[in-house]
Amino acid sequence: MPRSPIVVLVLLAALLPFGGPSAAAEPPRVLLFTRTTGFRHDSIVAGAEAIVQLGARGQFEVDPSDDPSDFSDDNLKRYRAIIFLNTTGNILNDPQQEAMQRFIRAGGGFIGIHAAADTEYDWPWYGGLVGAYFKSHPAVQKATILVTDRTHPATRHLPARWVRTDEWYDFTTNPRGRVHILMTLDESTYQGASMKGGALDHPIAWCHEYDGGRAFYTGLGHTAETFAEPAFRDHLLGGILWAAGLLPGDASGTIESCWQKTILDDHTSDPMELTVLPDGRVLFVERAGAIKLWKPDTRSTVAAAFLNVSTQIEDGLLGVTHDPSFAQTGWFYVFYSPAGDRAVQHLSRFTLKGDEVDMSSERILLTVPTQRLECCHSGGSLAFGPDGCLFLSTGDNVNPFASDGYAPIDGRPGREPWDARVTSSNSADLRGKILRIRPRADGTYEIPEGNLFPRDGSNGPGAPEIYVMGCRNPFRISIDRRGTLFWGDVGPDASTPRDGRGPAGYDEFNRTREPGYFGWPLFIGPNHAYHKYDFATSTSGAAFDPARPINSAPGNTGPRELPAAKPAWIWYPYGESKEFPWVGEGGRTAMAGPVYTFQRATGSPFRLPECFDNTLFIYEWTRNWIKAVHFDAQGDILHVAPFMAHETFTRPMDLELGPDGCLYGIEWGTGFGGGNADSTIFRIEHYRDGVRPPIVSAAADRTDGPVPLRIEFSAAGSKSRNAGSSIDYAWDFDGDGVTDSREMNASFTFERAGNFTARLTITDHRRGEASSAVANIPIAAGNTAPRVSFAWPPNGGIADIGERIRYEVQIEDDEDESIDDSRLTVQPLLGHDTHAHPMRQVHTRTGEIAIERDAAGEGHGEGANVFTVLSAAYTDAGAPGVNPLTSRAEVILQPRRKEAEHFTSHHGIVIEKCEDPEGGLAACAYIENGDWTSYAPINLLNIDSLRFRVASATEGGTIDVRLGESVENSTLLATVTIPGTGGWQKWTTIEAPLPDPARAAGTATLFLHFRGGTGSLFNVNWVEFVGRGVGEQAK
Repeated sequence: MPRSPIVVLVLLAALLPFGGPSAAAEPPRVLLFTRTTGFRHDSIVAGAEAIVQLGARGQFEVDPSDDPSDFSDDNLKRYRAIIFLNTTGNILNDPQQEAMQRFIRAGGGFIGIHAAADTEYDWPWYGGLVGAYFKSHPAVQKATILVTDRTHPATRHLPARWVRTDEWYDFTTNPRGRVHILMTLDESTYQGASMKGGALDHPIAWCHEYDGGRAFYTGLGHTAETFAEPAFRDHLLGGILWAAGLLPGDASGTIESCWQKTILDDHTSDPMELTVLPDGRVLFVERAGAIKLWKPDTRSTVAAAFLNVSTQIEDGLLGVTHDPSFAQTGWFYVFYSPAGDRAVQHLSRFTLKGDEVDMSSERILLTVPTQRLECCHSGGSLAFGPDGCLFLSTGDNVNPFASDGYAPIDGRPGREPWDARVTSSNSADLRGKILRIRPRADGTYEIPEGNLFPRDGSNGPGAPEIYVMGCRNPFRISIDRRGTLFWGDVGPDASTPRDGRGPAGYDEFNRTREPGYFGWPLFIGPNHAYHKYDFATSTSGAAFDPARPINSAPGNTGPRELPAAKPAWIWYPYGESKEFPWVGEGGRTAMAGPVYTFQRATGSPFRLPECFDNTLFIYEWTRNWIKAVHFDAQGDILHVAPFMAHETFTRPMDLELGPDGCLYGIEWGTGFGGGNADSTIFRIEHYRDGVRPPIVSAAADRTDGPVPLRIEFSAAGSKSRNAGSSIDYAWDFDGDGVTDSREMNASFTFERAGNFTARLTITDHRRGEASSAVANIPIAAGNTAPRVSFAWPPNGGIADIGERIRYEVQIEDDEDESIDDSRLTVQPLLGHDTHAHPMRQVHTRTGEIAIERDAAGEGHGEGANVFTVLSAAYTDAGAPGVNPLTSRAEVILQPRRKEAEHFTSHHGIVIEKCEDPEGGLAACAYIENGDWTSYAPINLLNIDSLRFRVASATEGGTIDVRLGESVENSTLLATVTIPGTGGWQKWTTIEAPLPDPARAAGTATLFLHFRGGTGSLFNVNWVEFVGRGVGEQAK
């Protein structure tokens, strides 16, 4: 048998010192323990023989034993590691357990093989050591193992997909997050798995540093034949050598406590995209036009420039990236919507000099004509490839609200803004594309080889800048070191397929190393075809042909014949995805992040570990997750794993890789109209060991006002992440570099007007080590922020989309002599799930708005969670020496018919398919006594009664209608009796009048509290608010 590469590593590792429990004499020894008090595996004999042989290869001695008395301090100090080979049951008494704990705490190693997870269920410390307990297993059979870390000594020799026969353990819990996962099982390759969530993630081998020592576990090793397999023997040998401290290897990659999201700036306003400069500064742009720079030396943000942009619809300052030559030139690029009457987007280059942008340095490389009359989809992501080519994504710039959530292909005269064939599938138009150019030093660009439409016409006529066409809204793109382009494309809203129209809507993650046409609006997902459709007569035609797509749009300025459509790489609907179940369910906003390159980050203390080399990070703005996509050697998806699932990411907006090997990102925050208080710029850091920075929290009772301005500051939310440490505080309130207070809570009076940054530095001390974190609070001394509110309509009021809504904005400002309406922006938005589509802005304090009805029904499909949002923002004139301040207000208006499953929160509810002829695709089901749903905000002004659409195959029950803060702390408005209807899909409508006090109760949360006997009571399809509400009838 050929000798494994591990042997070479062992010889090199012989010089490594062992920080174990004693200065053991050479050769090192391991204790092989095989005691069982439960089932005894026949493979123990073969396993013991194999491990003795591995000791000879690895130059360590093996002492087999099934005698628990060997677990004493005097005996264990002879060993570097303990191996549990198919042990079962309770095998050690209390003193023996304590000796083993002392051994590990002194730096000893542990190796658990197969049934080691079926051992010592009543010993919690051991449960932490081994990582997970055995639950069950199917019959011995062949399966595929996915090796997700091929850098560890136990796995570096293995193929990405390892096919072998064994007994495959299910575990009581998934250990991911507590241990570092080396391998997972592909449950689709064998029968009988029963581990919860195992179809998505079924770890089968892992390691971690535990309580001072090292632990390695492999679930393999049931059969005697296993121990004769060369690949398994190398796997086991690598694990033994690592656990014994004889080989290095990282064991922290998937352990939650080793990861930290550090907030760099939490005082942002609609941050869009960022780029990390070679010196570590973070350049980011905000939609309203600000270009800002976070500086690592001061750990604070400065304003670098401001562009005058249009923020109509989804426009604004959208994207940024820096030139590969930035260190020498200071060049960076932005994609923005210049203010004015001309509807265009600019791709411009600027020069950053120090911390300021030289505004005279602008070079407009590319102008993209658009339309600003109708929403939506501007795209705007920028990224450089390894060959110096600049990629730019552009959205289809088409109104999606008049096509039932299917293909917007309205070819009637004047309907070009409703026809994506005019943009995305038009090879002469730059919208709905990913463009690829090579910038020149003089501020122009050239067309690189390899685009979709070469200048020589060899692929037909088309704009030579186009690399990818047929996109809807490719909002975030990235390019890896091999030149592979990745992008997320935000898809349409149809919840279900419809005969004669086309498929349900999908979001897509795509990748390509060659130019191509990706189908929109003729195809979506795996080339599911839409049908031709006459919007004037509402008649359908034939389905489009992905092999020979034809663009017959009257507004098409390019050729009719298009390249064959390329299918999506990953696609998913609102509901469960059969093809890609790991995406989950819910709203959709696909974003493509970077591919990590480990070598590029050598020397950085907080870089991602090597096991993530060549891993793609994708993220979901609506579902609030980041996932790590691992590939095999052929570039196919090996495994998709959750990334930092313990952390909260609030609508991740961008994710970029810094030169330090850390991930940097943007959180958009929770509001609909922008200006969210919880938007941030963050960095993801990996800590293998050492003192982690503390969690810093700085708060102030106010941040603006006339001078003298006294402010109470608090660091009460700050805390250490490290056990046994202490923290101290340092406040610099006025930015002069002098510490003004070392108390956790302190006050300061600003005597002169100006803009200041109050800075809190917290330092964590542990065992002679120290680490710090900083939080900044901007202070405007001498100017008071304006007070903005909606006098009408009330927040939570009832009005359908399509109704005319009268609005009145109230603005007060202590310093401004008069209110200037030109500084006010009132933004109507179509709310949808957790995001909103902006409509045309207005700039008056009173007026009337109406979001077109098509936006709710036709644009999002039946059963969509849509509603009206009104946002108002006013910027004052500032004060002498003090910058202007902006304040915002927001109102949400609920539809007259609210689908019951569109609750804000719930207890005990299951959503199931609905077959009600009066509409609704889903309903709240399996309702039992004490369950509830809540809806917020709700204001019952001018609402006379509520109607409930219900069905019950039992005796029914009651609904308590309550308004307040919680089920317990709320006012009972009405009790509705729900009768049996003879079936779970036999629907009836029950109406309940509301008392007069309910209509004057103001804005609160509406609770539906369900009561009755045992078992399922009834289903609820929708609740309808009956009355004038706050729409056109209430003017």
